[in-house]
Amino acid sequence: MEKIPMTAEGLEPLKEELHQLKSVERHAVIKQISEAREHGDLSENAEYHAARERQSFIEGRISELEDIVSRADVIDVSKLSGTTVRFGASVTVADVDTDEETTYQIVGAYEADLKKKKISIQSPLGRALIGKTIGDTAEVTAPGGGKAYEILKVKFK
Repeated sequence: MEKIPMTAEGLEPLKEELHQLKSVERHAVIKQISEAREHGDLSENAEYHAARERQSFIEGRISELEDIVSRADVIDVSKLSGTTVRFGASVTVADVDTDEETTYQIVGAYEADLKKKKISIQSPLGRALIGKTIGDTAEVTAPGGGKAYEILKVKFK
């Protein structure tokens, strides 16, 4: 089983969602199914079918989250240092064409969120930045075309 790199702050929301699904949502949908059964003929009971579909989704998501949590390899970013881009690093880059500066944190796939400037280690930009140091240029081939970024800063929180 392949480990999934993740920060502690990225693992927490997954654990919270898993707890919510197992302790609240699962019980609520079982109650909905029970109530829908009391309405009679199940073949034409839309409430019953909707509740069963919801139950299927919940059980699938629980299974998926249990797998992710069990394979999580939590990396303590606060114990990392240096100037080489690695998992957990916050990297300030400048677009070579526009000189526009942006800071991204390299995180695991399940915690990536571009709005929060967290990019996956598996994304095209994430892969291009890994192993580079301050002053290096990272060439990225993305769906929108090629881009080049100069690495200005590397820090670990």
